[in-house]
Amino acid sequence: MKKRISKKGKRILSALFIMTTTIAVGFVLAKHINPASANNSDQQPMNQTDYFISQIGEPARQLGQDNDLYASVMIAQAILESGSGQSGLSGEPHYNLFGIKGHYDGQSADMETWEDDGEGNAYTINDSFRSYPSYVESLQDYVAVLKQGHFAGAWKSNAPTYQDATAALTGVYATDTSYNAKLNYIIEKYDLTRFDSPLYESGAGYIVYNPYRQQYTTQDILDVDTAWANRF
Repeated sequence: MKKRISKKGKRILSALFIMTTTIAVGFVLAKHINPASANNSDQQPMNQTDYFISQIGEPARQLGQDNDLYASVMIAQAILESGSGQSGLSGEPHYNLFGIKGHYDGQSADMETWEDDGEGNAYTINDSFRSYPSYVESLQDYVAVLKQGHFAGAWKSNAPTYQDATAALTGVYATDTSYNAKLNYIIEKYDLTRFDSPLYESGAGYIVYNPYRQQYTTQDILDVDTAWANRF
């Protein structure tokens, strides 16, 4: 003899069915939306340094190729000097990636900084640092500084390897006696020599990094974009 289920019992069974179905669907969706829940170790979030490299890597490559400089050294210096873009000096509104002192178009920021006495002993001083409108001006000004004669030892034409370039900067660009070792470690850890590769050529001419479009284009397109940007 079958037992009849009361209306109240039917309501309880319906509620349980809906709850069970909702939980099951939610679990399936969570596995697809949240990779971590599926234990997917192949998808790792980009850390701050990798993100920072993705921001300045290609402009640095172009500037290095155009100015006889190692882009790998440029990027490593920016990482070291700015804490991968996290220091107070490198953030808005100063955008100083390289700890360059002085004024830029009359703009500066007073900051406390560490110095080395030349024998490995650190101390702090207050100094004025250049303040830029954006990362672009900071990178361009760095190049202008590095093209000064007393940094000639860091130029590609005078430094056969990036290690020679970092050695030439130690005690000249920075007072830190282990400056080159720190830069070399960063270059190796993040494989920054990939940005030292020369410009490559396509059927339509040389391919260069176009900052106006934030991608590679031909030199002809870059020339047109530059003229348009400077039309007034």
